[in-house]
Amino acid sequence: MPSYTVTVATGSQWFAGTDDYVYLTLQGTQGCSERHLLDKPFYNDFERGAVDSYDVTVEEDLGEIQLIKIEKRKYWCQDDWYLKYMTVKTPVGDYLEFPCYRWITDEKEVVLRDG
Repeated sequence: MPSYTVTVATGSQWFAGTDDYVYLTLQGTQGCSERHLLDKPFYNDFERGAVDSYDVTVEEDLGEIQLIKIEKRKYWCQDDWYLKYMTVKTPVGDYLEFPCYRWITDEKEVVLRDG
């Protein structure tokens, strides 16, 4: 089963981090992954100024990654998040960067394209 390494960079502004749930979906030329919760057990994810990496395993090859979908869902109370960028390392070793550089507020889905 193919595995992708996703790196998430949170901004360094005041209150840029979040405790909300963050989900990722990878969209490729040959298919779409399931929605994956980005979370490390016993670790405070998405802190201000942090760069965190996550392994995302999918059922089948997605082909060339075209876009990613980010969903932020409330954990306890509304908590905005400043996402700088995400990178995806494909199973063949290619690196793709998905710039965002904006605040993600409320519970919504954000689509990022390879930049």
